[in-house]
Amino acid sequence: MYKTFKEYNKFNLNQWASEIANLWKKNNIFEKSIISREGRNVYVFYEGPPSANGYPGIHHVMVRTIKDVFCRYHTLKGEKVYRKSGWDAHGLPIELSVEKELNITKEDIGKKISVEEYNQTCLIYVMRYTRIWKKFTEKIGYWIDHKTPYMTYHSKYIESLWWILKQFYKKKLLYKGYTVQPYSPAAGTGLSTHELNLPGTYKEITDTTIVVQFKAIKESLPTFFKVLPRNVYFLAWTTTPWTLPSNTALTIGPYIEYLVIDTFNSYSFERMYVILAKVLISQILSDKYFPVSDNVSLEVFQKGDHKIPYKIINTFSGKSIVGSRYEQLLPWVIPSERKKNAFKVISGDFVTTDTGTGLVHIAPTFGVDDAEVAKKNEIPPMLVWDSVKKQALPLVDVQGRFIQRLPKPFAGKYVRNEYYNTEKFPEFSVDVELSALLQKEGKVFKIEKYQHYYPHCWRTDKPILYYPLDTWCIKTTAAKYDMIYLNKNIHWVPTSTGTSRFNHWLENLNDWNLSRTRYWGVPLPIWRTHKEERIIGSFEELRVEIEKSIKAGFMKENPLKDFVPGDMSNENYQKVDVHKPWVDDIILVSTRGTPMRRESDLIDVWFDSGAMPFAQWHYPFENKEKIDKGKFFPANFIAEGVDQTRGWFYTLHAISSMLLKSVAYKNVVAIGLVLDKNGHKMSKSKGNTVNPFEVLDLYGPDATRWYMLSKVQPWENLKFDIYGIDEVRRKFFGTLYNTYAFFAMYANIDGFCYKENFLPIEERPEMDRWVLSELHQLIKKVEIYYDTYNTTRATRIISQFVIDDLSNWYIRISRRRFWKEKYSKDKVSAYQTLYDCLLTISIMSSPIAPFFSDQLYMNLVYTTQKSFFESVHLAYFPKYDEKIIDNRIKNCMHLAQRVTSIVLSFRKKKNIKVRQPLRKLIIFVSSFEKEIFSLSEIIKQEVNVKEIQFLTHKAYSKFFIREIKPNFKMLGPRFGKRTRIIYDILKKFTPQQIDHMEKDGHSIIEIEGLKEKITLKEVNIVIKTSKNWLIASDKEITVVLDLEIDNVLRYEGIARELINRIQNIRKKKELGITDKMILSIGASPELEKVIKLHREYICEETLSVSLSLDYNLGDMVDFEGETIRIFVKKLAYE
Repeated sequence: MYKTFKEYNKFNLNQWASEIANLWKKNNIFEKSIISREGRNVYVFYEGPPSANGYPGIHHVMVRTIKDVFCRYHTLKGEKVYRKSGWDAHGLPIELSVEKELNITKEDIGKKISVEEYNQTCLIYVMRYTRIWKKFTEKIGYWIDHKTPYMTYHSKYIESLWWILKQFYKKKLLYKGYTVQPYSPAAGTGLSTHELNLPGTYKEITDTTIVVQFKAIKESLPTFFKVLPRNVYFLAWTTTPWTLPSNTALTIGPYIEYLVIDTFNSYSFERMYVILAKVLISQILSDKYFPVSDNVSLEVFQKGDHKIPYKIINTFSGKSIVGSRYEQLLPWVIPSERKKNAFKVISGDFVTTDTGTGLVHIAPTFGVDDAEVAKKNEIPPMLVWDSVKKQALPLVDVQGRFIQRLPKPFAGKYVRNEYYNTEKFPEFSVDVELSALLQKEGKVFKIEKYQHYYPHCWRTDKPILYYPLDTWCIKTTAAKYDMIYLNKNIHWVPTSTGTSRFNHWLENLNDWNLSRTRYWGVPLPIWRTHKEERIIGSFEELRVEIEKSIKAGFMKENPLKDFVPGDMSNENYQKVDVHKPWVDDIILVSTRGTPMRRESDLIDVWFDSGAMPFAQWHYPFENKEKIDKGKFFPANFIAEGVDQTRGWFYTLHAISSMLLKSVAYKNVVAIGLVLDKNGHKMSKSKGNTVNPFEVLDLYGPDATRWYMLSKVQPWENLKFDIYGIDEVRRKFFGTLYNTYAFFAMYANIDGFCYKENFLPIEERPEMDRWVLSELHQLIKKVEIYYDTYNTTRATRIISQFVIDDLSNWYIRISRRRFWKEKYSKDKVSAYQTLYDCLLTISIMSSPIAPFFSDQLYMNLVYTTQKSFFESVHLAYFPKYDEKIIDNRIKNCMHLAQRVTSIVLSFRKKKNIKVRQPLRKLIIFVSSFEKEIFSLSEIIKQEVNVKEIQFLTHKAYSKFFIREIKPNFKMLGPRFGKRTRIIYDILKKFTPQQIDHMEKDGHSIIEIEGLKEKITLKEVNIVIKTSKNWLIASDKEITVVLDLEIDNVLRYEGIARELINRIQNIRKKKELGITDKMILSIGASPELEKVIKLHREYICEETLSVSLSLDYNLGDMVDFEGETIRIFVKKLAYE
């Protein structure tokens, strides 16, 4: 008994996915996909570790699918694919989530909850979400090694991070400095510049902005100013009024042209002299002001006047007032050091005249440029001495509040309302209150609202501050040119992301702020005194240093006493936990015999993930050869969202460049955003997020994956529409399923299981040779697309082949070959051809649709046992054969398809059903080839005509007349009255002249003694015929269809329609495809005449052993305007 191909009652993608997932797990297919490639070339993929702090989103389906596709593809190519999962277990996202869950703030840690309890809660939180992510990963079919994942909180991982930092320290790439850094008061920690440049961090906000008057000290100004009779003010514009109490300087552009203007303050109406940039006068002195040339208007101006006059007194360059001084704007406190250097005008190259006044207010404690220019000019920052903390502090604390030393009502207030933890906050912000105070004191020239983009914390979504921090930094700027050079060796998809976005980021690199003032993370391995510092690069080194400390009397016992140096077992490393608070209790001893305490900060979590190529292997303590010999470094491929260009992509590149002067990855796909169907960013607040688990449960992973990769290129933003998944499920997967179902049904009827000898391609019919040619061309293209990381083109051409070539053309035309009762060579050729197409499609599609493809593959090979592997994912990618690719037969088949399309459009236009045969079709072609004639039967069958005649264009005139007429809209404006003459000339064109014009694209004619060129676009060629024909052209072919239908043709058409109705009744009565039957029809005399004429044909097509005419039997059926009866009875077999 032969094996049969599995058949299904209905198509259920989800059921297939569930069954295949269970088989994978039961039979260890993933593990076998790696073992089966032992000894082969290794293909390395790095997993960007997700932060285990929440549920996965629909965008994670897109990212993880792209990762999975290329790992599966390279397994098909025979490579051993290394892909270890990883988890970003530390950092701000997790800490903030835990704080929210525990209903605490950062300030409560160590008070309401111990640091140890807090960190333990963070770890439990991480493990909770890793389980959810693993379930999600399995559900979408993302194959990755979960058995030995790298976890950034593991001791081995941390030891590698410490070692890397020590290497940087040795290379003088690690330093500590008091610098102004991005800082998140809401999160309570500093941020790196790459965190500040993640997508969505810059948000549009509306702030209160003011133009402030700084009163100049005349004695410090150039001579000209000293004779002026009134006060002189420097005007400076700021979008952050809360920084004004910290002002210690004003900066001007040395080569900018400035004005001295005599005018009035619009609030206090004080007459004064103001200084601002010449090109900005219209912005500052706008609607309320008007220029005058004499003093009269200024002298007669009164407070109630509608507009305020102003007069330009003098022009000067900025450098002429450098060194001038001014009175402190808000004399609440004074700088703790270099007081005499404060409140001066200094020079700065960063001053522009795009907006503002051309003078920049400098608060060195709250601006990067401010701090740099102040340091360069020895301007003190506004720091006040705190006798309790015994250090100088800025006027705003780390929570974002004014310090208590400031006067009421400002002391203790948050500088931005967004920092209040409750929904209720003051009606007026500090900026508004300060503006009001300065206006009252006559120190404001202008107040207005201003919309601009301002950086926000990537995790809390609240505005950041630029804040003075004593932090550890990595000197990435020292490796800037190495990084730029190495980037040229990376294949970016798309190219522009690497050459433009990423390269631009590298060219404008800042040093990396490594310090984080949090609790759950990797501690900085640095111990210090005021005069000495020591960095620890291993646990063994730390153990030795603790022993020295014990001898010096600073520690009683060694917490690493049970740790065995050199023992790399997990059991040994589980004895060590270097997280807070444990590590903070370790005191080391300096060379001078004084105690050294650890720097309290943690390491930026982005460093954790950026070091994964090394830390996942516990390098260099273990697996040294994996990195040093290039076995598992660099990665062949990585992929993440485009937002990681300045995140993980950057930190990987930076660490590898600085550590080994090497790239970390060779190929990278930067994936676009997943938006809602209207192109809006998804967010819970908008209510437009999509639950990936619900989508996967409804449509299955295969359709979801295929939709996401086929809809847009991976690097483009995807407008996610759930109905698009349904369309993919129906059109692509439904078509492929139906194709398999068709094959399985007839193969089982005939007992085909590929036991016959393989039929040589050249011995197969044209139809088979054509589809196999298309299949091998498809293999060639898909391989190129996979090799170049272009999943979208791969999915689209596979879909096109399945739907258009295989289903809508090959099977439609070949259907009768499978129906034949005789098991002939032609039928075997059809079965082998369709089987090979389905098998090849199952393998090529498997990286994108892993579940469906595996089920299809196993359904095929289980029966035939040909090229048998336990799973499609253990098979090998098909190889194309250039000898099978036949461009000649491809072109001829394309011609047949074009002719078919034209004729079917004729039928639709004239409302003639395809079942109605027509007499004749004439096809005019430019040249004859024997393949065209061999395809005539295909065209006949598809368009249902009795005769096809092929002719060359030279035979046009025998069948119809071509006329050439002017396009008056184009010729009229050009020739005017002479257009009529052109018409008369063109009317006399011979068929040969028309041919030449079509060939050349123009014709030269003589008008009133002048030669003129008439182009093909300026005329219309009209085809006329006296018969009942329809005519159309498509490039080099012209199709003519005879529409005349006589009674012979009409009767045959009626018979075909009747067969269709009978087949529908067979299906309704649930007769099998091979079941024979008894048929009776009750009809009008006219229809009976048709039935008698075509009795044999009707019986053959409907598998009827007998056909009687009886109006008393059967179901009533409406047919061609009359009611007939059709009786069907399955033939009983003895």
